[in-house]
Formats: sequence, C-alpha cells, structure tokens
Amino acid sequence: MDRDKADKILQAYAYHLGVERKLSGNTVASYRSDVSCLLDYCGADPPDISEGDVTQFFSDHASVLSKRSQARFLSAFRSFFDFLILEGERTDNPCSGIDSPKLGRYLPQVLSVGEVDSIISTAVPKDWKGCRDRAIMEILYGCGLRVSELCSLKISHVYFREAFVRVVGKGDKERLVPLGETAASAFVQWLELRPEPLPGYEDTAFLNRFGSSLSRVSVFKMIKARALEAGITKEISPHTFRHSFATHLVENGADLRSVQEMLGHESILTTEIYTHIDASTWQKSVLAHHPRR
Repeated sequence: MDRDKADKILQAYAYHLGVERKLSGNTVASYRSDVSCLLDYCGADPPDISEGDVTQFFSDHASVLSKRSQARFLSAFRSFFDFLILEGERTDNPCSGIDSPKLGRYLPQVLSVGEVDSIISTAVPKDWKGCRDRAIMEILYGCGLRVSELCSLKISHVYFREAFVRVVGKGDKERLVPLGETAASAFVQWLELRPEPLPGYEDTAFLNRFGSSLSRVSVFKMIKARALEAGITKEISPHTFRHSFATHLVENGADLRSVQEMLGHESILTTEIYTHIDASTWQKSVLAHHPRR
C-alpha cells in the first residue's frame, strides 16, 4: 500500500465529510479512524480493496467489535467507498452487498428524578468549581443537551429574559431550548465566580482551570466522580442526563413531537428510543384511553 497516497485520500475524505456533508468533528474523526483501520488491515490501496477483504475484516474482528460498533464501521466504509466513486478512484462499492448487523432496541441507562437530584447536590456552590459543575449538570439535565453542545455553548447564546438557550447541534443545525429557572439560576451563579478566560474564550460558557473551553472527556470524568460521590453505582455518562430528562418529560405527559424538537432529533423514531416509558405508565395510558374501557 502506498501510505502517502492513502493518507492524502483520507485527508480528502475527512474534508468531504466535514465541509461538504457538514458532519460533526467527532463523526469525521470516528469515520476516518474506522477507515484507517481497514486500510491498515488490508494493506492494499483503497481502489483495490474487495468485498472479500471487507468481509474478512469483520470476520476477524467479530470477537472485539459489538454489533453496534460493526454497524458504525460498515457505515464508515460505505461512505468512504462512495466518496472514492465520486472522485473517480473506483466504479463500485465493495460494501454494497454486505448487510448491516441486526441491532436490538437500545435503551440507555436512565436515572430517577431523585438520583439526578442526588448527583447535582454533590456540587456545592461555595467556589467557582462547585458552581461550574452544578451549572453544567443543571443545563445538561434541564435543557437535554449533548455533551458536545454543552462544551461549545456560548454565553451570548443564553437568553435569560426570554428563558431560551440557542444550541448549535449536529450538522451545525440550530435550535432553541427552553431554559428553566433552576438551570438559569445555577448558570448565573457560575458566571459570577467564573475565572478570567484566556484570549479567544471570553464568550465560552464553561471554562477549565486554565481559562479555556472544557473538553468532553473532562465532563465525562466530572459526571462519573459526582455520581460516585452521590452513591450512584449505575454506569452513567453526560448523555444519561439527556436521556433521563427526555424520559421524565414523556412520563409527565409531554408531547413526543415537542421533545423531538427540543432534543434536536431529525426522526421521531430516535426520540421514541430515547424516551421509553416504563411498562406500568404505558399500560395505564393505554387503558385510560382505550375505546372499549
């Protein structure tokens, strides 16, 4: 394999994903990494990789890749070879005859309202760090943000008087999210104690101790530490707050379409997965509205 040529193709592919298709930086990095794994495994130039090579890759990695990871890899491979066709590097997609693995219904971990309160309560607002962590968790839960959306949040995008937050989500799509009083109050407390930002980070909502923007990893670590401090042993992440928020909304009677818009989901099917309802609530709802009740 001509490594220099492969690297140039990967660079052009990443540009295609980020600029032309407007995918998020995380998605671009993941797809590029997945394709790089395939190229290293095959040891062949991209135009020469066959369907058999791709099939063998999945066969040899079946024990270390979950079905969900396999589906993501296959999606990346298909996208990459479609790009090569557009560029005139090849005339076929070797992944076109490979079926995606069957995925079961994925229901992430969900916290109760009491567990959410317990975790947030560990962040005592007596110094800038406690105020920041509390504001982060209040907004993650109270606004249903993705961790990437939280890390890129701007102070100028928080409208206190109108009680809205302007969020830039996947594909640079913007949406307005209602801002509750509890989250707004926590955010104001944080701004009052917020350390001096480095040049270029004056409008960044959440800063690290150096005065620059927080990383996704830092938020993950903070959430896990706070959960352990609260005695919560569930395997959770920042996304657990988003999922729990959506679940609690639906359980309290919120319209599914409204939840879809707030979360920024393109498809209502995605919202249905994120907002599963416990069996007893679902049963009562059906029986209460049954035409033969």
